[in-house]
Amino acid sequence: MIRRRLRRWLGMALAMTTFGGAAPAAAQDSPPRRLNVLLILVDDLKPAIHAYGDPVAITPNIDRLIARGTRFDLAYANQAVCAPSRFNLLTGARSTSSGIYDFGINLRDVMPQAVTLPQYFMRAGYHAESIGKVFHTGHGTVGDPQSWSVPPHKDHVIEYVSAEAQAIGRTREEALFGDFELPDGDVWDIAAALPRGLAWERPDVPDDAYADGRSARHAATRLAALGQSDRPFFLAVGFARPHLPFSVPARYWDLYDPAALPMPMLDHLPEGAPALAGKTGGEIAAYTPVPPNTSEADFPDALKRQLIHGYYAGVSYVDAQIGVVLDALASAGLAEDTIVVLWGDHGYHLGDHALWTKHTNFEQATRIPVVFAGPQVSAGAATGHLAETVDIYPTLAALAGLPAPAGPQPIDGINLVPVLRQPGTRLRGYAYHTYPRPHHWGQAIRTERYRLVRWTDDRTGERIHELYDLVGDPQETRNMASSEPAIVRQLDGIIDRHPAPAPLPVRE
Repeated sequence: MIRRRLRRWLGMALAMTTFGGAAPAAAQDSPPRRLNVLLILVDDLKPAIHAYGDPVAITPNIDRLIARGTRFDLAYANQAVCAPSRFNLLTGARSTSSGIYDFGINLRDVMPQAVTLPQYFMRAGYHAESIGKVFHTGHGTVGDPQSWSVPPHKDHVIEYVSAEAQAIGRTREEALFGDFELPDGDVWDIAAALPRGLAWERPDVPDDAYADGRSARHAATRLAALGQSDRPFFLAVGFARPHLPFSVPARYWDLYDPAALPMPMLDHLPEGAPALAGKTGGEIAAYTPVPPNTSEADFPDALKRQLIHGYYAGVSYVDAQIGVVLDALASAGLAEDTIVVLWGDHGYHLGDHALWTKHTNFEQATRIPVVFAGPQVSAGAATGHLAETVDIYPTLAALAGLPAPAGPQPIDGINLVPVLRQPGTRLRGYAYHTYPRPHHWGQAIRTERYRLVRWTDDRTGERIHELYDLVGDPQETRNMASSEPAIVRQLDGIIDRHPAPAPLPVRE
Protein backbone atom coordinates (compact mmCIF):
# COMPACT_ATOMS: atom_id res chain seq x y z
CA MET A 1 0.00 0.00 0.00
CA ILE A 2 2.83 2.44 0.91
CA ARG A 3 4.67 1.74 -2.34
CA ARG A 4 1.47 2.15 -4.33
CA ARG A 5 0.77 5.51 -2.70
CA LEU A 6 4.34 6.68 -3.35
CA ARG A 7 4.01 5.79 -7.03
CA ARG A 8 0.69 7.67 -7.11
CA TRP A 9 2.29 10.75 -5.51
CA LEU A 10 5.12 10.78 -8.03
CA GLY A 11 2.65 10.28 -10.87
CA MET A 12 0.60 13.23 -9.67
CA ALA A 13 3.65 15.49 -9.65
CA LEU A 14 4.39 14.51 -13.25
CA ALA A 15 0.73 14.97 -14.25
CA MET A 16 0.62 18.43 -12.71
CA THR A 17 3.64 19.43 -14.81
CA THR A 18 2.04 18.03 -17.94
CA PHE A 19 -1.28 19.64 -17.03
CA GLY A 20 0.31 23.06 -17.20
CA GLY A 21 -0.59 24.18 -13.68
CA ALA A 22 1.59 24.69 -10.65
CA ALA A 23 1.38 22.15 -7.86
CA PRO A 24 -0.20 23.34 -4.60
CA ALA A 25 2.07 25.02 -2.08
CA ALA A 26 1.97 21.94 0.14
CA ALA A 27 3.64 19.96 -2.65
CA GLN A 28 6.88 21.90 -2.08
CA ASP A 29 7.22 20.17 1.29
CA SER A 30 5.90 16.69 0.45
CA PRO A 31 4.41 14.90 -2.55
CA PRO A 32 0.73 15.76 -3.03
CA ARG A 33 -1.73 13.14 -1.86
CA ARG A 34 -3.31 11.61 -4.92
CA LEU A 35 -7.05 11.49 -4.29
CA ASN A 36 -9.61 9.59 -6.30
CA VAL A 37 -13.11 10.90 -7.05
CA LEU A 38 -16.36 8.96 -6.76
CA LEU A 39 -19.26 11.01 -8.10
CA ILE A 40 -22.71 9.53 -7.40
CA LEU A 41 -25.56 11.01 -9.45
CA VAL A 42 -29.20 10.26 -8.67
CA ASP A 43 -32.02 11.11 -11.05
CA ASP A 44 -34.94 13.14 -9.62
CA LEU A 45 -33.67 12.90 -6.02
CA LYS A 46 -34.95 15.71 -3.80
CA PRO A 47 -33.78 15.81 -0.14
CA ALA A 48 -36.27 13.04 0.72
CA ILE A 49 -33.51 11.63 2.92
CA HIS A 50 -33.70 10.82 6.63
CA ALA A 51 -30.47 12.66 7.46
CA TYR A 52 -31.89 15.75 5.73
CA GLY A 53 -34.78 15.72 8.16
CA ASP A 54 -37.37 13.74 6.22
CA PRO A 55 -39.06 11.62 8.93
CA VAL A 56 -40.58 9.22 6.41
CA ALA A 57 -37.58 8.41 4.20
CA ILE A 58 -35.67 5.19 4.91
CA THR A 59 -32.14 5.89 3.67
CA PRO A 60 -29.54 4.26 5.95
CA ASN A 61 -26.75 4.25 3.38
CA ILE A 62 -27.01 7.88 2.33
CA ASP A 63 -27.30 8.69 6.04
CA ARG A 64 -23.98 7.00 6.79
CA LEU A 65 -22.30 8.86 3.92
CA ILE A 66 -23.63 12.12 5.36
CA ALA A 67 -22.33 11.11 8.81
CA ARG A 68 -18.78 11.08 7.46
CA GLY A 69 -19.12 14.21 5.33
CA THR A 70 -20.76 17.62 4.94
CA ARG A 71 -24.28 18.10 3.66
CA PHE A 72 -25.51 21.29 2.02
CA ASP A 73 -28.98 22.08 3.32
CA LEU A 74 -29.55 24.86 0.78
CA ALA A 75 -28.22 23.41 -2.47
CA TYR A 76 -30.01 24.07 -5.75
CA ALA A 77 -30.07 22.77 -9.28
CA ASN A 78 -29.28 25.42 -11.87
CA GLN A 79 -32.19 24.11 -13.91
CA ALA A 80 -34.85 21.57 -12.93
CA VAL A 81 -34.67 19.23 -15.92
CA CYS A 82 -32.39 16.24 -16.47
CA ALA A 83 -30.29 17.04 -19.54
CA PRO A 84 -29.46 20.70 -18.85
CA SER A 85 -28.83 19.99 -15.17
CA ARG A 86 -26.27 17.34 -16.03
CA PHE A 87 -24.58 19.71 -18.45
CA ASN A 88 -24.48 22.26 -15.60
CA LEU A 89 -22.67 19.71 -13.42
CA LEU A 90 -20.29 18.41 -16.05
CA THR A 91 -19.29 21.76 -17.57
CA GLY A 92 -19.56 24.14 -14.58
CA ALA A 93 -21.65 26.45 -16.79
CA ARG A 94 -25.18 27.57 -15.97
CA SER A 95 -27.87 27.07 -18.59
CA THR A 96 -28.05 30.83 -19.11
CA SER A 97 -24.36 30.71 -20.10
CA SER A 98 -24.49 27.66 -22.34
CA GLY A 99 -27.93 28.14 -23.91
CA ILE A 100 -28.75 24.49 -23.16
CA TYR A 101 -32.23 24.83 -21.71
CA ASP A 102 -33.86 21.68 -23.01
CA PHE A 103 -33.45 18.24 -24.54
CA GLY A 104 -32.12 17.96 -28.06
CA ILE A 105 -29.46 20.67 -27.61
CA ASN A 106 -26.08 18.96 -27.50
CA LEU A 107 -22.93 20.06 -25.77
CA ARG A 108 -20.54 19.91 -28.73
CA ASP A 109 -22.97 21.79 -30.95
CA VAL A 110 -22.96 24.85 -28.68
CA MET A 111 -19.61 24.55 -26.84
CA PRO A 112 -17.40 22.38 -29.07
CA GLN A 113 -14.22 23.14 -27.14
CA ALA A 114 -15.66 22.75 -23.64
CA VAL A 115 -13.53 20.83 -21.13
CA THR A 116 -15.91 18.74 -19.08
CA LEU A 117 -15.34 17.81 -15.46
CA PRO A 118 -14.08 14.30 -16.24
CA GLN A 119 -11.98 15.62 -19.12
CA TYR A 120 -10.35 18.06 -16.72
CA PHE A 121 -9.33 15.20 -14.46
CA MET A 122 -8.18 13.12 -17.42
CA ARG A 123 -5.85 15.96 -18.43
CA ALA A 124 -4.40 15.78 -14.93
CA GLY A 125 -3.55 12.10 -15.37
CA TYR A 126 -6.74 10.50 -14.08
CA HIS A 127 -8.59 7.53 -15.48
CA ALA A 128 -12.23 8.65 -16.00
CA GLU A 129 -15.06 6.16 -16.19
CA SER A 130 -18.86 6.38 -16.39
CA ILE A 131 -21.44 3.84 -15.22
CA GLY A 132 -25.21 4.23 -15.61
CA LYS A 133 -26.95 7.54 -16.23
CA VAL A 134 -24.36 10.33 -16.08
CA PHE A 135 -24.85 12.46 -19.20
CA HIS A 136 -28.50 12.40 -20.23
CA THR A 137 -28.83 10.35 -23.41
CA GLY A 138 -32.22 10.26 -25.09
CA HIS A 139 -34.92 12.73 -26.13
CA GLY A 140 -32.61 13.89 -28.91
CA THR A 141 -29.67 14.46 -26.54
CA VAL A 142 -26.44 12.49 -26.91
CA GLY A 143 -23.62 11.77 -24.50
CA ASP A 144 -19.99 12.83 -24.74
CA PRO A 145 -17.64 9.89 -25.34
CA GLN A 146 -14.57 12.11 -25.28
CA SER A 147 -15.20 12.80 -21.60
CA TRP A 148 -14.18 9.26 -20.64
CA SER A 149 -11.08 7.09 -20.80
CA VAL A 150 -13.20 4.08 -21.82
CA PRO A 151 -16.67 3.87 -23.40
CA PRO A 152 -19.47 4.59 -20.91
CA HIS A 153 -21.14 1.58 -19.32
CA LYS A 154 -24.82 2.29 -20.01
CA ASP A 155 -28.02 0.60 -18.95
CA HIS A 156 -31.76 1.29 -19.06
CA VAL A 157 -33.56 4.24 -17.51
CA ILE A 158 -37.03 2.95 -18.38
CA GLU A 159 -37.38 -0.72 -17.53
CA TYR A 160 -40.16 -3.17 -16.71
CA VAL A 161 -40.12 -6.81 -15.67
CA SER A 162 -43.73 -7.52 -14.63
CA ALA A 163 -46.05 -9.57 -16.85
CA GLU A 164 -48.53 -6.69 -16.94
CA ALA A 165 -45.90 -4.32 -18.30
CA GLN A 166 -44.54 -6.85 -20.76
CA ALA A 167 -48.03 -7.26 -22.20
CA ILE A 168 -48.10 -3.56 -23.12
CA GLY A 169 -44.99 -3.91 -25.27
CA ARG A 170 -42.62 -1.13 -26.23
CA THR A 171 -43.65 2.23 -24.79
CA ARG A 172 -43.21 5.87 -25.73
CA GLU A 173 -40.73 6.68 -22.94
CA GLU A 174 -38.57 3.69 -23.81
CA ALA A 175 -38.48 5.03 -27.37
CA LEU A 176 -37.52 8.53 -26.24
CA PHE A 177 -34.67 7.12 -24.16
CA GLY A 178 -33.41 5.15 -27.15
CA ASP A 179 -33.92 1.76 -25.51
CA PHE A 180 -34.67 0.12 -28.86
CA GLU A 181 -33.91 0.92 -32.49
CA LEU A 182 -36.41 3.23 -34.14
CA PRO A 183 -37.29 3.67 -37.80
CA ASP A 184 -36.16 6.84 -39.52
CA GLY A 185 -38.22 9.91 -38.62
CA ASP A 186 -38.85 12.33 -35.80
CA VAL A 187 -38.35 10.51 -32.48
CA TRP A 188 -41.09 12.51 -30.78
CA ASP A 189 -43.65 11.66 -33.47
CA ILE A 190 -42.68 7.99 -33.40
CA ALA A 191 -42.89 7.86 -29.62
CA ALA A 192 -46.28 9.58 -29.55
CA ALA A 193 -47.75 6.70 -31.53
CA LEU A 194 -46.64 4.13 -28.95
CA PRO A 195 -48.57 3.13 -25.81
CA ARG A 196 -47.94 4.65 -22.42
CA GLY A 197 -45.98 2.52 -19.96
CA LEU A 198 -46.93 1.74 -16.38
CA ALA A 199 -46.26 4.47 -13.83
CA TRP A 200 -45.18 1.80 -11.33
CA GLU A 201 -44.66 -1.88 -10.73
CA ARG A 202 -43.62 -3.80 -7.61
CA PRO A 203 -42.53 -7.32 -8.58
CA ASP A 204 -40.84 -9.68 -6.13
CA VAL A 205 -37.45 -9.65 -7.86
CA PRO A 206 -33.80 -9.16 -6.83
CA ASP A 207 -32.27 -5.70 -6.98
CA ASP A 208 -30.30 -6.45 -10.12
CA ALA A 209 -33.46 -7.23 -12.07
CA TYR A 210 -33.33 -3.50 -12.75
CA ALA A 211 -30.53 -1.36 -14.17
CA ASP A 212 -29.62 0.41 -10.93
CA GLY A 213 -28.87 -2.89 -9.22
CA ARG A 214 -26.68 -3.96 -12.12
CA SER A 215 -24.92 -0.58 -12.21
CA ALA A 216 -24.13 -0.77 -8.50
CA ARG A 217 -22.63 -4.22 -8.84
CA HIS A 218 -20.62 -3.22 -11.88
CA ALA A 219 -19.34 -0.19 -9.97
CA ALA A 220 -18.28 -2.50 -7.12
CA THR A 221 -16.34 -4.66 -9.56
CA ARG A 222 -14.68 -1.65 -11.13
CA LEU A 223 -13.71 -0.15 -7.76
CA ALA A 224 -11.94 -3.37 -6.85
CA ALA A 225 -9.98 -3.22 -10.12
CA LEU A 226 -9.30 0.52 -10.04
CA GLY A 227 -7.95 0.22 -6.52
CA GLN A 228 -5.14 -1.98 -7.83
CA SER A 229 -3.93 0.65 -10.28
CA ASP A 230 -1.22 3.22 -9.68
CA ARG A 231 -3.34 5.75 -11.52
CA PRO A 232 -5.98 7.81 -9.70
CA PHE A 233 -9.55 7.51 -10.94
CA PHE A 234 -12.59 9.67 -11.51
CA LEU A 235 -15.58 7.30 -11.38
CA ALA A 236 -19.08 8.61 -12.05
CA VAL A 237 -21.94 6.29 -11.13
CA GLY A 238 -25.44 7.36 -12.14
CA PHE A 239 -28.70 5.87 -10.87
CA ALA A 240 -32.11 6.19 -12.56
CA ARG A 241 -34.55 5.77 -9.67
CA PRO A 242 -36.53 7.51 -8.27
CA HIS A 243 -37.20 8.74 -11.82
CA LEU A 244 -40.48 7.48 -13.27
CA PRO A 245 -41.56 4.77 -13.77
CA PHE A 246 -41.41 3.63 -10.16
CA SER A 247 -40.22 0.16 -11.17
CA VAL A 248 -38.93 -1.02 -7.84
CA PRO A 249 -38.64 -4.45 -6.17
CA ALA A 250 -41.49 -5.18 -3.78
CA ARG A 251 -39.30 -5.22 -0.68
CA TYR A 252 -38.76 -1.46 -0.95
CA TRP A 253 -42.46 -0.74 -1.32
CA ASP A 254 -43.02 -2.86 1.77
CA LEU A 255 -40.80 -0.57 3.85
CA TYR A 256 -43.53 2.08 3.86
CA ASP A 257 -47.02 2.30 5.31
CA PRO A 258 -49.04 4.06 2.60
CA ALA A 259 -51.28 5.67 5.22
CA ALA A 260 -48.24 7.36 6.83
CA LEU A 261 -46.91 8.98 3.66
CA PRO A 262 -47.02 12.80 3.38
CA MET A 263 -49.82 14.01 1.12
CA PRO A 264 -49.77 17.37 -0.73
CA MET A 265 -50.63 20.37 1.43
CA LEU A 266 -51.49 22.81 -1.38
CA ASP A 267 -53.42 21.85 -4.51
CA HIS A 268 -53.09 25.09 -6.48
CA LEU A 269 -50.49 27.62 -7.57
CA PRO A 270 -49.48 30.30 -5.08
CA GLU A 271 -51.85 33.21 -4.64
CA GLY A 272 -50.83 35.91 -7.11
CA ALA A 273 -48.48 33.69 -9.14
CA PRO A 274 -48.54 34.06 -12.93
CA ALA A 275 -49.87 31.09 -14.87
CA LEU A 276 -46.49 30.52 -16.54
CA ALA A 277 -45.02 29.65 -13.13
CA GLY A 278 -46.86 26.33 -13.25
CA LYS A 279 -47.33 23.60 -15.79
CA THR A 280 -49.78 20.90 -16.76
CA GLY A 281 -49.26 17.41 -18.09
CA GLY A 282 -45.78 16.67 -19.31
CA GLU A 283 -43.84 13.70 -17.99
CA ILE A 284 -46.43 12.46 -15.50
CA ALA A 285 -49.02 12.10 -18.27
CA ALA A 286 -46.73 9.73 -20.19
CA TYR A 287 -47.62 6.88 -17.83
CA THR A 288 -50.75 4.88 -17.13
CA PRO A 289 -53.04 4.93 -15.09
CA VAL A 290 -52.41 8.68 -14.79
CA PRO A 291 -55.37 10.33 -16.59
CA PRO A 292 -53.74 12.10 -19.57
CA ASN A 293 -56.14 15.02 -19.92
CA THR A 294 -56.93 15.73 -16.27
CA SER A 295 -55.67 18.57 -14.14
CA GLU A 296 -53.19 17.32 -11.57
CA ALA A 297 -55.35 19.00 -8.92
CA ASP A 298 -58.11 16.53 -9.83
CA PHE A 299 -56.04 13.36 -9.42
CA PRO A 300 -57.86 11.03 -7.01
CA ASP A 301 -56.24 10.74 -3.58
CA ALA A 302 -55.59 7.02 -4.12
CA LEU A 303 -53.53 7.81 -7.23
CA LYS A 304 -51.61 10.55 -5.45
CA ARG A 305 -50.80 8.23 -2.57
CA GLN A 306 -49.66 5.47 -4.92
CA LEU A 307 -47.34 7.83 -6.81
CA ILE A 308 -45.87 9.18 -3.57
CA HIS A 309 -45.43 5.61 -2.33
CA GLY A 310 -43.61 4.72 -5.54
CA TYR A 311 -41.29 7.69 -5.20
CA TYR A 312 -40.26 6.81 -1.66
CA ALA A 313 -39.83 3.14 -2.62
CA GLY A 314 -37.51 4.33 -5.40
CA VAL A 315 -35.52 6.44 -2.94
CA SER A 316 -34.97 3.45 -0.64
CA TYR A 317 -34.08 1.22 -3.58
CA VAL A 318 -31.43 3.60 -4.84
CA ASP A 319 -30.18 4.07 -1.28
CA ALA A 320 -29.49 0.33 -1.14
CA GLN A 321 -27.53 0.53 -4.40
CA ILE A 322 -25.48 3.42 -3.06
CA GLY A 323 -24.74 1.18 -0.08
CA VAL A 324 -23.32 -1.46 -2.42
CA VAL A 325 -20.99 1.13 -3.95
CA LEU A 326 -19.88 2.55 -0.59
CA ASP A 327 -19.21 -0.95 0.76
CA ALA A 328 -17.10 -1.72 -2.31
CA LEU A 329 -15.14 1.50 -1.83
CA ALA A 330 -14.35 0.48 1.75
CA SER A 331 -13.55 -3.13 0.82
CA ALA A 332 -11.06 -1.93 -1.78
CA GLY A 333 -9.28 0.13 0.88
CA LEU A 334 -10.09 3.35 -0.97
CA ALA A 335 -12.33 5.24 1.46
CA GLU A 336 -9.51 7.33 2.94
CA ASP A 337 -8.10 8.24 -0.50
CA THR A 338 -11.34 9.10 -2.27
CA ILE A 339 -13.49 12.21 -2.43
CA VAL A 340 -17.14 11.13 -2.58
CA VAL A 341 -19.87 13.44 -3.86
CA LEU A 342 -23.58 12.66 -3.81
CA TRP A 343 -25.74 14.85 -6.07
CA GLY A 344 -29.39 14.83 -7.08
CA ASP A 345 -29.90 16.37 -10.51
CA HIS A 346 -32.98 18.38 -9.39
CA GLY A 347 -35.90 18.22 -7.01
CA TYR A 348 -39.36 16.77 -7.52
CA HIS A 349 -42.97 17.81 -7.11
CA LEU A 350 -45.18 15.23 -5.41
CA GLY A 351 -48.51 16.98 -5.88
CA ASP A 352 -47.64 20.25 -4.14
CA HIS A 353 -49.12 23.22 -6.03
CA ALA A 354 -50.98 20.53 -8.05
CA LEU A 355 -47.63 19.79 -9.75
CA TRP A 356 -45.79 16.54 -10.42
CA THR A 357 -42.17 15.82 -11.38
CA LYS A 358 -40.00 18.90 -12.17
CA HIS A 359 -39.73 21.70 -14.79
CA THR A 360 -40.53 24.69 -12.52
CA ASN A 361 -38.71 27.29 -10.44
CA PHE A 362 -40.39 26.34 -7.16
CA GLU A 363 -38.51 25.05 -4.11
CA GLN A 364 -39.64 21.46 -4.51
CA ALA A 365 -38.31 21.28 -8.07
CA THR A 366 -34.99 23.04 -7.47
CA ARG A 367 -33.69 22.05 -4.02
CA ILE A 368 -31.30 19.11 -4.16
CA PRO A 369 -29.08 17.03 -1.89
CA VAL A 370 -25.37 17.76 -2.22
CA VAL A 371 -22.97 15.86 0.04
CA PHE A 372 -19.16 15.83 0.08
CA ALA A 373 -17.19 13.26 2.07
CA GLY A 374 -13.53 12.32 2.29
CA PRO A 375 -10.22 14.06 2.92
CA GLN A 376 -10.34 17.80 3.74
CA VAL A 377 -14.09 17.61 4.44
CA SER A 378 -15.66 18.16 7.86
CA ALA A 379 -17.37 14.98 9.06
CA GLY A 380 -20.93 14.92 10.35
CA ALA A 381 -21.40 18.58 9.43
CA ALA A 382 -24.21 20.56 7.84
CA THR A 383 -24.05 23.98 6.26
CA GLY A 384 -26.63 26.57 5.27
CA HIS A 385 -24.32 28.00 2.61
CA LEU A 386 -26.21 28.53 -0.66
CA ALA A 387 -24.75 26.07 -3.18
CA GLU A 388 -25.38 25.46 -6.86
CA THR A 389 -24.74 22.46 -9.08
CA VAL A 390 -22.07 24.41 -10.98
CA ASP A 391 -20.03 24.75 -7.76
CA ILE A 392 -19.17 21.05 -7.77
CA TYR A 393 -16.71 21.28 -10.70
CA PRO A 394 -14.34 23.89 -9.19
CA THR A 395 -14.72 22.39 -5.71
CA LEU A 396 -13.68 18.91 -6.83
CA ALA A 397 -10.71 20.37 -8.69
CA ALA A 398 -9.58 22.20 -5.55
CA LEU A 399 -10.03 19.14 -3.30
CA ALA A 400 -7.89 17.12 -5.71
CA GLY A 401 -5.16 19.76 -5.65
CA LEU A 402 -5.66 20.77 -9.28
CA PRO A 403 -5.52 24.34 -10.61
CA ALA A 404 -8.79 26.23 -10.76
CA PRO A 405 -10.57 25.31 -14.01
CA ALA A 406 -10.66 28.06 -16.61
CA GLY A 407 -12.86 26.73 -19.38
CA PRO A 408 -12.83 27.67 -22.25
CA GLN A 409 -16.54 27.47 -21.38
CA PRO A 410 -17.77 29.79 -18.60
CA ILE A 411 -17.06 28.33 -15.16
CA ASP A 412 -19.93 29.87 -13.22
CA GLY A 413 -19.43 27.98 -9.97
CA ILE A 414 -17.27 28.81 -6.98
CA ASN A 415 -14.82 26.73 -4.96
CA LEU A 416 -16.63 25.58 -1.79
CA VAL A 417 -13.59 24.05 -0.07
CA PRO A 418 -13.53 26.79 2.64
CA VAL A 419 -17.10 25.79 3.52
CA LEU A 420 -16.19 22.10 3.62
CA ARG A 421 -13.47 22.89 6.13
CA GLN A 422 -15.50 25.41 8.15
CA PRO A 423 -19.24 24.88 7.51
CA GLY A 424 -20.15 28.27 8.97
CA THR A 425 -18.18 30.07 6.23
CA ARG A 426 -20.16 32.17 3.75
CA LEU A 427 -18.74 32.88 0.29
CA ARG A 428 -21.92 33.88 -1.55
CA GLY A 429 -25.35 34.86 -0.27
CA TYR A 430 -27.55 33.34 -2.96
CA ALA A 431 -28.03 30.54 -5.47
CA TYR A 432 -29.01 31.25 -9.07
CA HIS A 433 -31.29 29.02 -11.13
CA THR A 434 -33.51 29.19 -14.16
CA TYR A 435 -36.40 27.49 -15.85
CA PRO A 436 -37.71 29.11 -19.05
CA ARG A 437 -41.10 29.05 -20.68
CA PRO A 438 -41.75 29.80 -24.35
CA HIS A 439 -40.46 33.34 -25.00
CA HIS A 440 -39.81 33.89 -21.27
CA TRP A 441 -36.61 33.54 -19.31
CA GLY A 442 -37.40 32.48 -15.77
CA GLN A 443 -34.33 33.60 -13.81
CA ALA A 444 -34.32 33.10 -10.06
CA ILE A 445 -32.30 34.15 -7.03
CA ARG A 446 -32.62 32.07 -3.85
CA THR A 447 -31.26 33.59 -0.64
CA GLU A 448 -31.47 32.04 2.83
CA ARG A 449 -34.88 33.66 3.20
CA TYR A 450 -36.31 34.64 -0.19
CA ARG A 451 -36.74 33.43 -3.74
CA LEU A 452 -37.26 35.96 -6.52
CA VAL A 453 -38.26 34.66 -9.94
CA ARG A 454 -38.11 37.13 -12.82
CA TRP A 455 -39.92 36.26 -16.02
CA THR A 456 -38.64 38.37 -18.92
CA ASP A 457 -40.38 38.33 -22.29
CA ASP A 458 -37.61 37.91 -24.88
CA ARG A 459 -39.71 39.84 -27.45
CA THR A 460 -40.87 42.86 -25.46
CA GLY A 461 -38.59 42.93 -22.41
CA GLU A 462 -41.61 42.97 -20.08
CA ARG A 463 -40.86 41.62 -16.60
CA ILE A 464 -43.12 39.69 -14.24
CA HIS A 465 -41.93 38.88 -10.72
CA GLU A 466 -42.62 36.27 -8.09
CA LEU A 467 -41.30 36.71 -4.54
CA TYR A 468 -41.61 34.10 -1.79
CA ASP A 469 -40.57 34.20 1.85
CA LEU A 470 -39.22 30.68 2.44
CA VAL A 471 -38.88 31.32 6.18
CA GLY A 472 -42.35 32.75 6.81
CA ASP A 473 -44.07 30.82 4.01
CA PRO A 474 -42.03 27.65 3.30
CA GLN A 475 -44.79 26.12 1.18
CA GLU A 476 -44.68 29.12 -1.21
CA THR A 477 -48.39 29.83 -0.89
CA ARG A 478 -48.35 33.56 -1.75
CA ASN A 479 -46.49 35.70 -4.26
CA MET A 480 -45.58 38.81 -2.28
CA ALA A 481 -43.78 40.72 -5.08
CA SER A 482 -46.37 43.50 -5.20
CA SER A 483 -46.16 44.18 -1.45
CA GLU A 484 -42.34 44.09 -1.11
CA PRO A 485 -40.95 46.30 -3.90
CA ALA A 486 -37.67 47.00 -2.04
CA ILE A 487 -36.82 43.30 -1.78
CA VAL A 488 -37.76 42.81 -5.43
CA ARG A 489 -35.41 45.64 -6.45
CA GLN A 490 -32.58 44.24 -4.33
CA LEU A 491 -32.80 40.71 -5.72
CA ASP A 492 -33.52 41.96 -9.23
CA GLY A 493 -30.23 43.82 -8.99
CA ILE A 494 -28.38 40.57 -8.32
CA ILE A 495 -29.83 39.08 -11.50
CA ASP A 496 -28.85 42.23 -13.41
CA ARG A 497 -25.23 41.78 -12.34
CA HIS A 498 -25.09 38.43 -14.13
CA PRO A 499 -24.41 38.18 -17.86
CA ALA A 500 -27.46 38.41 -20.09
CA PRO A 501 -28.88 34.92 -20.60
CA ALA A 502 -28.13 33.04 -23.79
CA PRO A 503 -31.03 33.18 -26.27
CA LEU A 504 -33.94 30.84 -25.80
CA PRO A 505 -34.34 28.13 -28.46
CA VAL A 506 -36.67 28.98 -31.30
CA ARG A 507 -39.74 26.74 -31.21
CA GLU A 508 -41.96 26.25 -34.20
